[in-house]
Amino acid sequence: MTDFARSRLSDRKLAPAASNLVLAEWSAPGQPPGPPQYQAPLHIHHHDDEAWYVLEGRLAVQIGDDRYEVPAGGAVIGPHGVAHTFWNPDPAPVRYVIVMSAQTSALLDALHSAGGLTPEQSRQLFADYGCELIG
Repeated sequence: MTDFARSRLSDRKLAPAASNLVLAEWSAPGQPPGPPQYQAPLHIHHHDDEAWYVLEGRLAVQIGDDRYEVPAGGAVIGPHGVAHTFWNPDPAPVRYVIVMSAQTSALLDALHSAGGLTPEQSRQLFADYGCELIG
């Protein structure tokens, strides 16, 4: 199978070198009642859009001042230039496909490999990939 197609997306990314578009299937465990446990801090992509399509469960997404509770079969797009974050609002797991740019995917790879960053190091890493942490 080529880099342009995969029979299963789960736990992998579809990110051909010739494309600026990356698909990944992610999941988040259920959460207890209380404040949101964000999958990502509130941030802005200055040049790249991002989208989520929910496969199972429910995903909460904040885009600007608006909050969306996206059920299975639903989708939402976070346009560049608008602060956003997302989380699982339910005690049941959520499974979703995230659509992102190659630059956003590279930022996530860098964050996951960097380990315990200070707040200033995190801000700089986000800035290196055309993003800005909010707060």
